[in-house]
Amino acid sequence: MDYHIEMSYCRFEAFKVLAKNYLENESHDLYGEIGRLLEEVDVSPADVAENLMPKSDEDDADICLRRLVKSLEEEKKKKVEKEARRKMKKAEKKEKNEKQKKVNDAEQNGKKV
Repeated sequence: MDYHIEMSYCRFEAFKVLAKNYLENESHDLYGEIGRLLEEVDVSPADVAENLMPKSDEDDADICLRRLVKSLEEEKKKKVEKEARRKMKKAEKKEKNEKQKKVNDAEQNGKKV
């Protein structure tokens, strides 16, 4: 049996808890940028946590936070591209419908004349 589970997206307050838990860090120069990006994209807390987890002993808070910023910027880019494709598809559909309407109108006028 399949279930659909609604999950909330990670916002800045949740990020701060994750950063404190994973990095033992309560503030950083990148927090402002991260907060702004989290408002612009929808990512799960698990995705944020994955980026905050050190991948090696050399990974400090700065490296992990920069990795998160890069990931959020990539998500933002994907979102912008997806929206552009959606708008283009909508415009193409509208144009196609308008052309079809003109053809239909011409056929009706041709039959009436």
